[in-house]
Amino acid sequence: MDSKVEHASVSQTAAVKDEDLLARLGYKQEFKRDFSRMELFGLSFTIVGVVQSIAAVLLFSIPYGGLVGMVWGWFTCCVFLVFVALAMAELGSAAPTAGGLYYWTYTYSSPKYRRLFSWIIGYVNTAAYISGMSSVDWGIANQIMAAANIGSDGQFVATNAQVYGVYCALLVSHAVVASLATKTIARLQHFYVFLNIALFLVVIIVLPITTPKELHNSASFAFGRFENTSGWNDGYAFILSFLAPAWTVGGFDTSVHISEEARNASHAVPFAMISATVLGSVLGFIVNIVLALYMGSDLGSVASNPIGQPMATIFFNSVGKNGTLAIWAFMIITLWMTGMDYLIAGSRQLFAFSRDQGLPLSGWLYNINPLTNTPVHGVIFLAFLAILLGLLSFAGPLAISAVFSMAIVCQYIGFVTPIIARWVGGQKFVPGPFNLGLMSAPVAFIASAYMIFMIVVFLFPAIPGPTSQSMNYTVVVVGGILALSLGYYFFPRYGGRYWFTGPVETIQEQRVDGDAKGTSTTNDDEKKSSSMER
Repeated sequence: MDSKVEHASVSQTAAVKDEDLLARLGYKQEFKRDFSRMELFGLSFTIVGVVQSIAAVLLFSIPYGGLVGMVWGWFTCCVFLVFVALAMAELGSAAPTAGGLYYWTYTYSSPKYRRLFSWIIGYVNTAAYISGMSSVDWGIANQIMAAANIGSDGQFVATNAQVYGVYCALLVSHAVVASLATKTIARLQHFYVFLNIALFLVVIIVLPITTPKELHNSASFAFGRFENTSGWNDGYAFILSFLAPAWTVGGFDTSVHISEEARNASHAVPFAMISATVLGSVLGFIVNIVLALYMGSDLGSVASNPIGQPMATIFFNSVGKNGTLAIWAFMIITLWMTGMDYLIAGSRQLFAFSRDQGLPLSGWLYNINPLTNTPVHGVIFLAFLAILLGLLSFAGPLAISAVFSMAIVCQYIGFVTPIIARWVGGQKFVPGPFNLGLMSAPVAFIASAYMIFMIVVFLFPAIPGPTSQSMNYTVVVVGGILALSLGYYFFPRYGGRYWFTGPVETIQEQRVDGDAKGTSTTNDDEKKSSSMER
């Protein structure tokens, strides 16, 4: 009995510390803190996804270096991704709030530009979640159609309209489940992690056992076979192979958007970011090695098989029709889980940006459902925007592939801005419990250089000499987002410059015996700055 009382006392003390920290950041506690550290890690790890995420983007990595691109492209990119996670984890530990990227941008940027930069990053981050949600569910829809193709012995070939219909149904299902109570969502993460690890073990155990000898590749072939069918020179093609790991091991900010629902957030957020990134990178590297060893030497037939999914083709060649369908069912389920968690994190970002009055319909979006204590309006709105973005699929495969690249480009713009602002904005940075010390600057420099370089890379066309049918429309979509957000900000009389003041204080810190009390709706830059310094 005493241990239970002691545990309750510790939990209550931690809750007070979380609410006190959030109050110093300017916000009152509105969510229930039902996420433990491991559950927050579970959400981040599920969004990484590993096996199912690799399956969704394998088609994009094979043309860019073949097996070398798959294995060593993954390894090289993930080294840089760990640096990004470390730099982001410092910010997440110092200021764990659902606003995340745009909040940090405002806090650490020069006072002269902080409102504009915060506004832009808020919109870019929102766009990243819309495109990320779209790319995940489009990947699930195609995997479902691949299963239908296998089950019909190749007789069924989905039309684009059919894929889009399944895509919309998936988004609706995600919206329903993502609207559940925080406690329910948090507990689901245990099951999600178990299923992800189980799928990983199935892949690395089953393929070596069942793959026919004629499809086995030697180690020298698996680790050294470079096949470039992209049209670009070999060096640049290898860099383009980074798309697969960059899309898979991403979403570093997802845990910080859930931070107001997490216990001991200043410790839990950096733990979730770093552990999910490192574990996802290592497990993904192992999966790519196994695929390279047991996918056969004819990469062209794997990539162009009528099934439409290289991973499904690899399984089909190894375990046959029924075995592939069994594994593929779990592949679809786990990727569905990825989409659900992505929508949950994105809805919190929408909620936070609306709380700070940055979005149209902010009054409607800044809402917590009294029954579930979750931002149901944000969930619905994000799913609806993803449905609209999916219409790009009717413009052709290159247009929808731009959604994949757009998700990464918008993420990286959102990540790199506050990281750089911390060092050049001239504002005081008060580190949280996780701090790299003397390594902070070198880590931030490497992470920023990588992301800036990759932003440029992913805006280039997929093939040389692009035409109107083969150009990379990512630059158009991302450019359109930046142009619209700037246009809205500077619009005469009614633009954001006239009313957007950055993060809004929903609570004014007043210290009475260590407690945070009192509420306020003020928004003063100096008070916000001094609050962060404390």
